Amino acid sequence: MYFNQKRLSSCLIKLRYNHLITSLQVAHLGEAYDDWVHRPIVSKTGPRFFANDYAELMTCTKWWMIPLIWLPVVYWYISLAIQRGLPLPLLALAIVSGVYAWSFVEYIFHRYVFHMKTTSYWGNTIHYFVHGFHHKHPMDSLRLVYPSALTALICIPMWSFIKLLATPAAAPALFGGGLLGYVMYDLTHYYLHHGQACESSKKLNKYHMNHHFRDQTMGFGVTSTFWDHVFRTFPRPKGSS
Repeated sequence: MYFNQKRLSSCLIKLRYNHLITSLQVAHLGEAYDDWVHRPIVSKTGPRFFANDYAELMTCTKWWMIPLIWLPVVYWYISLAIQRGLPLPLLALAIVSGVYAWSFVEYIFHRYVFHMKTTSYWGNTIHYFVHGFHHKHPMDSLRLVYPSALTALICIPMWSFIKLLATPAAAPALFGGGLLGYVMYDLTHYYLHHGQACESSKKLNKYHMNHHFRDQTMGFGVTSTFWDHVFRTFPRPKGSS
């Protein structure tokens, strides 16, 4: 027990003066991890994840890779639905339903998975890799959109699940719509952090920055605030009780 407390104290001292830390140090923070990870550092780059250059490269993704890789996949699935004889009105409905369903998945994952409380060695480590890093270094542009390899792995069970719910003709359109929603999410997320906010996006930008820099327990939507209003997690105005 004394050794663990001493090691934790040592880590906290290092974290106070050196923000470029390793995942091993994060793992040993225990109960202090949640408070530490939600104290953001505004810098263009963050610390490395891996010493191996190839492994490190796999954790970094340029924003333009998302539409380059996934929009052709969206097109292929929608084309598959057309080939299977899905009428155009039902095709449009399935695509819109897929986009709408993604917005709900986006909210649920962000609120209950990405913001779960962790104190264990592996819990802290996994959370830091999945989402904690983004809250600690919110302006790191290379770890803002999701690596395509990870997205591909998630797509496999999602596609299998949708095939169980929909007809053979409608399933590709529904999945294509969901994947389109994901592309919109990642590009919107990147824009909110690194784009020049225009008049129409200022409210959404303020809403998302509030989540990062004021209250991480509110504002879990990214492409839309709809589900935050439904589940009463829309950020409260300053000064309200």
